[in-house]
Amino acid sequence: MKTFLLVTACVCFFCLPVTAQHEHHNMAQMKDSTGKKDGMEHMSMPMSHAFSRNLPMNRNGSGSSWLPDASPMYGYMFHSRKWMYMVHGNVFLRYTYQDIGRKGDRGGDKFDAPNWFMLMAQRNVGKKGLFHYEVMVSLDRLTEGGAGYPLLFQSGESWKGQPLVDRQHPHDLFSGLSVGYAYALSKHADIYASFGYPGEPALGSVAFMHRPSAMNNPDAPISHHWNDGTHITFGVATLGFRLYDFKLEGSVFTGREPDENRYNFDKMRFDSWSGRISYNPSRNWALQVSHGHIRSPELLHPEEDIDRTTASAVFSLPFAQHNHLNITGLWGLNKIKSHPGENAVLLEGAVNMKRTAVYTRYEWVEKSTEELNLDPAQYGADQLFTVHALTAGVSYDLLRVAHTRLAVGAQCSVFFNEKALHSLYGINPMAGEVYVRIYPDLMKL
Repeated sequence: MKTFLLVTACVCFFCLPVTAQHEHHNMAQMKDSTGKKDGMEHMSMPMSHAFSRNLPMNRNGSGSSWLPDASPMYGYMFHSRKWMYMVHGNVFLRYTYQDIGRKGDRGGDKFDAPNWFMLMAQRNVGKKGLFHYEVMVSLDRLTEGGAGYPLLFQSGESWKGQPLVDRQHPHDLFSGLSVGYAYALSKHADIYASFGYPGEPALGSVAFMHRPSAMNNPDAPISHHWNDGTHITFGVATLGFRLYDFKLEGSVFTGREPDENRYNFDKMRFDSWSGRISYNPSRNWALQVSHGHIRSPELLHPEEDIDRTTASAVFSLPFAQHNHLNITGLWGLNKIKSHPGENAVLLEGAVNMKRTAVYTRYEWVEKSTEELNLDPAQYGADQLFTVHALTAGVSYDLLRVAHTRLAVGAQCSVFFNEKALHSLYGINPMAGEVYVRIYPDLMKL
C-alpha cells in the first residue's frame, strides 16, 4: 500500500504540464512559443526571485536564503495570465545498509524512499510589489515510518518518547506553507516580509535538500541540526532588507522542533529569534553568517535552550553545455548554557556532466553523550566525541521523459570514530546504498 501511494504521488507530481521555460539575468520578456493563446497575444514573463522583482530566480534557496545566481535549477515552470509557478522535488527509491559487516551494536538496513515535493507561485502587485507563496510536502512518514531511516551518528528529534540516534527522522507531511510580500524601493533595494506555518527562519545556510551540491545524495548530513535543522518551523515571521547584493534579515519563530505526529500542525510559540547577513559577491558565490537563540528545541530536554551560530559559502560554476560544479562549505556551533560548545564542519561538492554526476561529502562533527544517547556514568556527562564522515557517490541518468529524469546511483560512506565508541560502532564503520532517483529536468537558461 505504501509503495502504491508513493508511486501514485510521484506520477502525479512529475507529470505536471510544462508550458514555459526559465530565463533570467537579462530579465527581458520572451515571446511564448505558442505565439497566441485564446485569440490573444501571450507573453511569457521570466520568474524572478521570490523576494525581489529585480533578482534572478536562480538565487532562490530555501526560505529566504540565497544561492549563487549561477546555480542550476531543476523543475517545471508554467504560468497563467497573472501567476507564475514552479514545481520541483526529489524522490529516491533505495536500499541502505549502515554499518556494513555488523561490527558494532548500532546501525541497520532498510528499503525506503526519502522524498519531497514543492510548489512555488508568485505574481506582481502593482508596479513595485511581489506576492509569493509556497507549499512543500513530504511523504517520509509513509515511506520511512515514524523512526525514519538508519544513518550512523545522526541525532535529533524522537520517536515513541525515545531519542532518535543513528537514524534520520522523517519530515512532516506539510514541511512548508508560507506567504511573502516584497516591495522594490528601487532596482537595487527591496524590503520584504514572510510568514510560515510551517516555514524557515533566517538561520543557517540553504537547507540540504535544496543545495545543488547535495541533491544527488539521499542522506541528510549528520551535521543537519548544527546548521539547517530549523527548516521546518511551526510558526515563523521574517523581515528583510536588500541593498544591491547585501541582505539583512531577522526572524521570530517557534523554537520547539516538530513533534512525533508528522501529520499535524504544532503549536506556534514565537519564543525564539535569529538574524542573518547574506552577500553574493559575484554570480558564482553566496555567503552568509547567522546567529539565533532557539528556545527548548528538543521535546525530551525542554529545559535546554540552544544558541546557534553558522557561516557558509556556496559556489556554483556552469561549464560547457549542461555541465556544472557546485560546492558548499559550512560551519555550525551549538551552545547550551553550562555545556561545552559543539562544532560541526561540512564540505560537499558535486560535478554534473550531462548524464553523470559524481559527488562527495565530508563532515567533522562533535557529538555529546546526550546526542548519542550514551550512559553518562560510563562515558561522562559533558563528554564530546569527534566523528568524521566521508561519502562518495555516482549517479547516472538512464531516461529523460516529459522533462523528467530517472537516474540510478550508488554511494559509500566511511566513519572515523573515537576509540571510546568502538564497542558500539566498531572501528571505522561503513555504510553503502544503491538507489533509483526521480527528479525534474534541468531548466534551460
